[in-house]
Amino acid sequence: QVQLVESGGDSVQAGGSLRLSCAASGYTGGRYCMGWFRQAPGKEREGVATIDSAGSTTYADSVKGRFTISKDNAKNTLYLQMNSLKPEDTAMYYCAADRCFEPVRDPAIVTDFDYSGQGTQVTVSS
Repeated sequence: QVQLVESGGDSVQAGGSLRLSCAASGYTGGRYCMGWFRQAPGKEREGVATIDSAGSTTYADSVKGRFTISKDNAKNTLYLQMNSLKPEDTAMYYCAADRCFEPVRDPAIVTDFDYSGQGTQVTVSS
């Protein structure tokens, strides 16, 4: 069973930066894609970014140029570097993972991944 634990959420002012981390465990082999999605109160889940086993990435248009997804395979940790934060980035951020059999082309797919963590809250004030 894959387990994902997020950390790094905080309250920041607009224009600030945060780095989210996701510690992963329980992989049983095979190729995995990982990513982040977010959910604000009263809104649907939004896929933010994905990264596959080859390191290819996708981003939602709303975060392109501001957010960067990366992973450290040696540490089994996924990251989301968030710069130039805006109040509309306020949400609970979730790490997710699933086996991958083909390249991910749309970050929205991350909301359908089989495994996800408990989330970490990001609040951006104006």
